[in-house]
Amino acid sequence: MAPRRTSTCIVVLYTLLAVSIAQDTGASMAVKNVTLPGQHPSPDIVVQDLQRRVNVSITRREMLSYANDESTTSCLTGNPIDDCWRCDPNWHLNRQRLADCGIGFGQYALGGKGGRYYVVTDSSDNDAVNPRPGTLRWAVIQTEPLWIVFPTNMHIQLSQELIFNSFKTLDGRGANVHITGGGCITLQYITNVIIHNIHIHHCYQSGNTEIRSSPTHYGYRTKSDGDGVSVFGSRDIWIDHCSLSHCKDGLIDVIMGSTGITISNNLFSHHDEVMLLGHSDSYLPDSGMQVTIAFNHFGEKLVQRMPRCRRGYIHVVNNVYSRWEMYAIGGSGNPTINSQGNRYTAPANRNAKEVTKRVDTSEEHWREWNWRSEGDILVNGAFFVASGEGLELKYEKAYSVEPKSAGLIDQLTMNAGVLGSRSNKLGKWTDGDGNGEGGVDDGENDYGEDSDGSSMLSSMTLISSFLIVLLSFMFLCSSRDQILLL
Repeated sequence: MAPRRTSTCIVVLYTLLAVSIAQDTGASMAVKNVTLPGQHPSPDIVVQDLQRRVNVSITRREMLSYANDESTTSCLTGNPIDDCWRCDPNWHLNRQRLADCGIGFGQYALGGKGGRYYVVTDSSDNDAVNPRPGTLRWAVIQTEPLWIVFPTNMHIQLSQELIFNSFKTLDGRGANVHITGGGCITLQYITNVIIHNIHIHHCYQSGNTEIRSSPTHYGYRTKSDGDGVSVFGSRDIWIDHCSLSHCKDGLIDVIMGSTGITISNNLFSHHDEVMLLGHSDSYLPDSGMQVTIAFNHFGEKLVQRMPRCRRGYIHVVNNVYSRWEMYAIGGSGNPTINSQGNRYTAPANRNAKEVTKRVDTSEEHWREWNWRSEGDILVNGAFFVASGEGLELKYEKAYSVEPKSAGLIDQLTMNAGVLGSRSNKLGKWTDGDGNGEGGVDDGENDYGEDSDGSSMLSSMTLISSFLIVLLSFMFLCSSRDQILLL
C-alpha cells in the first residue's frame, strides 16, 4: 500500500482580486472592479456576436430553401454550432474542427485541439490513484492536449471524481457513452476543456479517499457534492450536446471564479436544482463570471435553478423551457441576466407562473439589478419580471442586432442532448468511412426513471476582503486537495 502523501496547498492571490484602485477625497482605497483571467472586457459585444451568428445561420437556411436544395437544407438548422460541422458529410475525417464551432463566452475553449487522439478501450474505473492506460481516467489526467474518443458504446461507472487536467476534449460522437457514479466530472483550476455528446447521470457523492489529478500527483479528497459537472475556478469551458439528469446535487455547477463558459445544446431532465452559477453572494471573484446558456432543452421533471445565478453576467439565449415546478431563472447578489429569444412554458400551478425569482432579496434591492427579457415567448401564463434602472440605455449596444430567432426555437433546439441517430453518420472516430459501430436511436429512453459591484469600500474594508478570501482558501486547502488559483 502506498504511503499517504501530505499535499501542499499553494494559494496565489495575484489574480484572485485584480482590482482597480481609486482614491476619494478622504484618501481611502476602494475596490471598483474584479477581473478574472479570460474575462471578456465587454460582455455585450459577445452577446451581439452570438445573435449575429444565429441570424446568419437562419438567413443561410432560408436562402437555400428557396433554391430547393434539400440535401443541404436538411442539415442546416439555423443553429450556428451544429451548422458549423454537421453539414460536412466527412466531418469524422476532421473531428477537431468542432473546436472552431464554439459560440458565446466559452468560444475560445480549445479542448484537445492540436493534440493526439486517445481511444478509450477500457470502460473500467477500478483504481483512482493508479488508473490503467486505455481508461478514461488515465486520459483526463495527462498534461498534454488530448482529443478523447470512444470506439464503441460504453457505460463508465466512476468509482470517484473524474478530475480533469487542462486541454482535453471528451468527444462521444459515434458511440453511446454514459458516465455515472461517484463524483462524476470535476474541472478544478484548469482551462480549455470541451465535453461533447456524453450522457451524464445518476452521479452521487464520493470521496474521503486519494485520487490522482496528474501523472505526478495524487492526494486526499474530501466528500464531493455529487454534481454531474463541477466547474471550480476554471475558464474556457464548453459543454455541448450532453444529456444530464438524476444527480445528487447540481447537474452543472460553475463556481469559485470560473469564467468563459458556454453550456449549449444540452438536454436537462429529472432533477431538482439544475444549475448553480456562482459560489455565494459575497464571493467577489464571481463578479467576473461570464456564462452563455444557449440552445438547451430544459425538459421533464425539473424543479428550479435553470440557472440560479450569483453575481456575474449570464446570457440565456434560444432555450426551450418545457416547464418548471418552482421557477426557471433565479438569482441573488446582483447578477446581470440577459434573456433573449427563449420559450418559457409555465406549469399549471398558478403560483409558479413567474419565470424569475430573486432569492432572499427585497424588492428595494433587486429593482436595481439588470435582468432583461428581449424577444422571449411566454406560454401558459408565464411572465418575466425585468429590472434595472436605465435598462434601455445599458443594453442599447447589445441589441443593435435584434433577436428574431424565437419563432424558430424548435428548429434551433431540435437536436438538444446527445446526438445518436445512424442517419447523422456518427460513425467511427477514426479517419475511416464513418460507418462504424455505436449508432443509437434518437428515441431511446436512456434513464427509464420517472448593486454592490460599484460601491466604494474603505481601505479597511479592502484589507478585510483580502483577509476573508485568504482565510477562505486556507480553509479550502485544509479540506480539498490541489487548490491552485491561476
